[in-house]
Amino acid sequence: MSRSKGHDHYYSEEPKTGHALREIREEVRGVSLTLLTDAGVFSRGRIDFGTRLLIETVPLPQVGPILDLGCGYGPIGITLAKLLPHLVVYMSDPNRRAASLAQQNAERNGAANVRVYVGEGYTPFPPEVRFGAIVTNPPIRAGKRVVYGLVEGARERLLAGGTLTCVAQTKQGAKSLRAHIESVFGNVAELEKDGGYRVLHAVLGP
Repeated sequence: MSRSKGHDHYYSEEPKTGHALREIREEVRGVSLTLLTDAGVFSRGRIDFGTRLLIETVPLPQVGPILDLGCGYGPIGITLAKLLPHLVVYMSDPNRRAASLAQQNAERNGAANVRVYVGEGYTPFPPEVRFGAIVTNPPIRAGKRVVYGLVEGARERLLAGGTLTCVAQTKQGAKSLRAHIESVFGNVAELEKDGGYRVLHAVLGP
């Protein structure tokens, strides 16, 4: 994951980088997407390899709602919404620019079952809201405290039998993230490993 200029990160609430809107066309997991991106958001030029691997690998949940945590401009959540039109897909990001793009992209791609929120971690959602699945390409460069907090919060926010699926680069701490997920959930599986990335998956017990 790369940073934008200066101290303006893709996980900043209000990117200071000037706008540079562009449209990209992608196909992932059999779904054709037309996505609007901008400067100041993660991987604006294309769906990055880790996100693509996560989308292609994540088991499709049977129970919703689904949460795309740290959604960026929306490729994960929108793809899942198109594949699972009977489930509500919540998407959230602390970056207001990214969240606005995600909302526009959901509309562009006819994903009427998407709900987009702005906020850090799980703060946009009332404490009683529970999810059948949480899917995330976490902001590794935000630091372990942030990323591990998302894992710990997932345990509190999933329904029994719900799943957490995430992706991380091996060189950016995927192995330590796997160990932390296992310490929180009591289980973890590596669903896929490719291109230096690992897709990790945990299930919340009863």
